[in-house]
Amino acid sequence: MATLSPDQRNYYYLLEAERAGIHKPILTALYQAHSSPTLPDGETGLGISPANRVSLAQVNTFPEQVQYAANAIRSVTDSLVAQGWQGADLWNAQQGRYTDQFLEKVASGYAPAASEPTAARIEASDLNKLRQAYLADLEADFEVDAMPQNLAYLDRALLTLVERIPDYYAGLSHQRDALLEVVRIWRELDTREAVIASLIPANKVEDATNDESVLDIPLKQFVGRISANYGGYPHQREALIRMTQLWRKLRTREEAIASLKTNTSPEEKLSIIDPALIAFVQRLPDYYQGQGSQRNALTEAFRLWRQLDSRATAIVSLGVNPEVLTASATDRTVLVNLATQLDRELLSFIRRVPGGYDEREHQREALIRLVQLWRNLPTRNQSIQSLLEDQKRLDQARRTTQEAAPKPVPLIVPKRPARWTPNNIQLSASIIPDGNFTWAEATHGGTRMPPNQATVDAMVRIARLAQRARDRIGRPFIVTSWYRPPAINRAVGGARYSRHLVGDAIDFLCEGLTGNQLYWAIEPWWPGGLGRYIKFPYLCHIDARSYRARWRN
Repeated sequence: MATLSPDQRNYYYLLEAERAGIHKPILTALYQAHSSPTLPDGETGLGISPANRVSLAQVNTFPEQVQYAANAIRSVTDSLVAQGWQGADLWNAQQGRYTDQFLEKVASGYAPAASEPTAARIEASDLNKLRQAYLADLEADFEVDAMPQNLAYLDRALLTLVERIPDYYAGLSHQRDALLEVVRIWRELDTREAVIASLIPANKVEDATNDESVLDIPLKQFVGRISANYGGYPHQREALIRMTQLWRKLRTREEAIASLKTNTSPEEKLSIIDPALIAFVQRLPDYYQGQGSQRNALTEAFRLWRQLDSRATAIVSLGVNPEVLTASATDRTVLVNLATQLDRELLSFIRRVPGGYDEREHQREALIRLVQLWRNLPTRNQSIQSLLEDQKRLDQARRTTQEAAPKPVPLIVPKRPARWTPNNIQLSASIIPDGNFTWAEATHGGTRMPPNQATVDAMVRIARLAQRARDRIGRPFIVTSWYRPPAINRAVGGARYSRHLVGDAIDFLCEGLTGNQLYWAIEPWWPGGLGRYIKFPYLCHIDARSYRARWRN
């Protein structure tokens, strides 16, 4: 039976470490130090055995071994704290890891007290093996995220951040998630529901289900007490690290730690309002009525977006001559026509904004200014505050309500060219008229674009042949590889003279069919190269070389 890959095991370690508020490398270390028991799912465990109300059936798969190992490490920590251990006895703050004496306790084995219903037994292991595995996994995590070598700054940075959280809390969903997590880990709870029940009276829990903003006051009150009650215990530190990670929308625990080295402020970046800005822009054409104030708002946004020096320059860029406007000031018909032309260009611009927004500062400022002028707000800060309110409504909106983010409007697809070239490829278009294969498939989502016309022609050539094969087989082709640039071909171990380099080769599979089935269905008539693979039994290769070639390797 196949076992999990290291990355798959690491996923379970991360999941349970986050839930239990423990340091993930200890789970990796337990797995490597024990490599037992042998489990029915083909894996080996973390040295976890039944205890108390935890039965053998509950620790008989790898995920369950990890889950109960995390519970047991949390239980070990609690029992040592109850015996008088301080935070510094459990955790080396400078190195950012469990202390050697804590590792020694884990290696000696642990039998939970009868009052611990969710903790299993940890069997004894070799201390040196456990410690080496723990430090190796710790170092690997540090290297991936370029962690500082000395973490003596971390506790002070975490407390500085948390002390200022109540002043910056705006009730946004990711902020609320961050605070719920800090409560959950701090109080050693396992679910969001348990956290909510611990924060508010039982008769208010249903209200929180409908509107989680009722949690905001107790959450801020809890956070306000953290600094005074911080004892440097591992789960407390993990709670604050997890809060930082979610507050700042970072990928990993290690990124959160590194971010605190130079920045301890909970102040949000302006990118927090980007979804609200884009939603505002998407709705704007539906509300545009050609009023002077609306036209002025759009013109100013256009000017700032294009980084132009004046309104006159912006109007010229929109195709309207300011001199004509001045000369025709008394001719209402001309003015109406010019205004109609200007409106058309402004609305065309604003419809393109969602697809062209690159989160550049001048683009964001252009849209903030647009909101300010459109809503007739006195200051930029008021505009930002109004967008934060929009963001809250977006976070909480049901998909069928008016507050939900508008559905994106497809861009107008350009007309299909008479001949494809490297400069006119449309990723969503079919390569041959009415065909099933698109340029997105042929170019690996646009990441492997053909460098010249010969490659384009080769890709069109194989698309025609592949369409015949698809029509005969009657099933969609799942393309795994088409055109491959030389560097990528070398990286994946492709042959030196691979047809993928030319562009007229496809590796594909069809769901429910083997490579052999595909091969024999195509073989009698296929005019070019046709191959199948022993190592990849569902994969088939076709190419458009000028002669018949067949192989199996």
